Amino acid sequence: MAHAQSVALAGVLGNKALLVVNGAAPKSVAAGEKHMDVKVISTSGDQAVLELNGKRHTLRVGDAPVSVGAGGGGAAGVAGKGNRIVLTAGTGGHFFTPGQINGRAVQFMVDTGATGVAMSAADAERAGIKYKDGQPVQMSTANGVAMGYRIKLGSVRVGDVEVYDIDAVVAPQPMPYMLLGNSFLTRFQMIRENDQMTLVKRF
Repeated sequence: MAHAQSVALAGVLGNKALLVVNGAAPKSVAAGEKHMDVKVISTSGDQAVLELNGKRHTLRVGDAPVSVGAGGGGAAGVAGKGNRIVLTAGTGGHFFTPGQINGRAVQFMVDTGATGVAMSAADAERAGIKYKDGQPVQMSTANGVAMGYRIKLGSVRVGDVEVYDIDAVVAPQPMPYMLLGNSFLTRFQMIRENDQMTLVKRF
């Protein structure tokens, strides 16, 4: 029986909450339905009321995951002590991890194909990033060329590891996740073993 250890809200689609449970790929769960011990009570705007272990939690899109179970330990799938991050792949082989940008909680998907950290304008606004002060750049989207912004993030934190001055790009179109790209990943030595990825900070 699979139990939820950490739950984050990736999005809200009508009366369905897009849940990221234990770092796995998002699953849409309608109000009144359950997924791995997590019951969706209601959705409204960019938040959802969830029931875990008999307790209700109100989660907003982009909030840090709620952790439950085993001593309420840190978020599932992330371990780190100062210079090392250990991530475990979720369903589909993707690595999802809660993190922080400039101290604000966000949800990342590791993307070794992305040049920098990438996010939508809506995500940037939610994280309090003044992206319009950045350098305007033209970006190709499904609907043609649109204006995005190239920015520097003061700090990006995953687990106990924080790095500074990270290049990022803000895209005009919505994105399902913030992508944790190479401007962050190249600060680490990356070791991949089966479904586990270890990032060791370079000094």
